[in-house]
Amino acid sequence: MAIEFLKAGPDDAETTVILAHGAGAAMDTPFMAFFAERLSAAGVRVLRFEFPYMAARRTTGSRRPPDREAVLLDTWRAAARECAAERLFIGGKSMGGRMASMVADELKVAGLVCLGYPFHPPGAPQKTRTAHLEGLITRALIVQGTNDAFGTKADVEGYRLSKALGIHWIEGGSHDLRVAGRPKEATWGEGADAVIEFTKAGPA
Repeated sequence: MAIEFLKAGPDDAETTVILAHGAGAAMDTPFMAFFAERLSAAGVRVLRFEFPYMAARRTTGSRRPPDREAVLLDTWRAAARECAAERLFIGGKSMGGRMASMVADELKVAGLVCLGYPFHPPGAPQKTRTAHLEGLITRALIVQGTNDAFGTKADVEGYRLSKALGIHWIEGGSHDLRVAGRPKEATWGEGADAVIEFTKAGPA
């Protein structure tokens, strides 16, 4: 499986972060571009890619639902193999981050970064997507809005999660890490800075 990366940051960077998009938006949205630019400005190499269904939209112009989970996970494996960085972090927005979290231990990456993790579908808090996070070994950071419909702070505080996983809360933030009355660049910047700090800490 060939992976086409959208690249930012120095090729000789000590740390590489691969980011995948969410279920409904591509890799070059303002959200994804902001994080890539902020991280690359801090000396991190950032690679973005698209799952097959999203890449196909560029050629067909038609919207398609996400690929089957097995395809999404295999795409992540291929992306990590193709990158071949020594100090690699993987993650992404919503679904992209969730899929990364399911292969992080297998790929033995340096860390996992999730931007707005979909802990459960909106309006269905009983349908949690957290079982694999209980035994997660990989160092992980989730940047989450306290008012995220996919998992509020009140929801998440009731979950059993691995001690390897930390959460940076954006006060009043939505699933897109936006807060009413604050410029999106401010809250996205807060999240990106937390990611930068996370990638610079811990074992190499």
